[in-house]
Amino acid sequence: MASDRPVLAITGGGSGLGESMALRFAEGGYDVTLCGRREDNLKSVAAKIEALGGKAHFASLDVREADKVQAWLESARQAFGRLDALICNAAGNFICPSIDLSPNGWRSVTSINLDGTFFASQAFAKIQIRDQRPGSILSIIAAYAWSGQPGTIHSAASKAGILAMMRTLAAEWGRYGLRCNTIAPGPVHTEGTDKNLWSVPGVVEAVTRSIPMGRLGKAQDIADAAFFLASAQASWISGAELTVDGAQWLNGGIFGWDPSDLGGAKTAK
Repeated sequence: MASDRPVLAITGGGSGLGESMALRFAEGGYDVTLCGRREDNLKSVAAKIEALGGKAHFASLDVREADKVQAWLESARQAFGRLDALICNAAGNFICPSIDLSPNGWRSVTSINLDGTFFASQAFAKIQIRDQRPGSILSIIAAYAWSGQPGTIHSAASKAGILAMMRTLAAEWGRYGLRCNTIAPGPVHTEGTDKNLWSVPGVVEAVTRSIPMGRLGKAQDIADAAFFLASAQASWISGAELTVDGAQWLNGGIFGWDPSDLGGAKTAK
């Protein structure tokens, strides 16, 4: 028997943004199935989901292995009796000048990002089409998917591919009631970024100056946007890209100056 609660499936759900999104959906009344490579992390998030009143299901796997991704989603479908939303969050990245990037480094990141997203999306769609159920597919990308960014050619290229993929699938699968969208998060505070990125002296101040809204994001900002796009309130939104970054991608604050510094009236009359 199908659960009375909607069901979210999320890749890379064991930490960071994935964990935040999983918990936001649990708070919003979803049961959740997670996958990732670290079983201990998945168990920890699953326990938090259950503490919020949801049911949890998880599988430790590598999203580059299509058969394992398919088996995970089929197992979740059997456990819960239904699936409703998929978030493709699993990703790989590291900073490397393009001239120095090895073939293995290129393949590792592009395969996790691009192949993993397609394998999960296709497996989810097959289940939904078979069950004759609508559904939401959401992929996490980055603003440099369209702007580019030095040192991340493998990630930028694959995230751009994901953007094209979601738009293509939105056009192909709309007839089945499947919606496909993307979110491009800006710089956010997570346990990982606080430890590995924002601990460098002066970096938070420098990054904040590039964000017109004057602050780094919170994982909750991204989770709330994801929850909206999966909801009935977004039922006619498909093929869309939602940038959640305080307008950083517009570069309005990249030099750290305010337009009022140019002179003239500081407030509208």
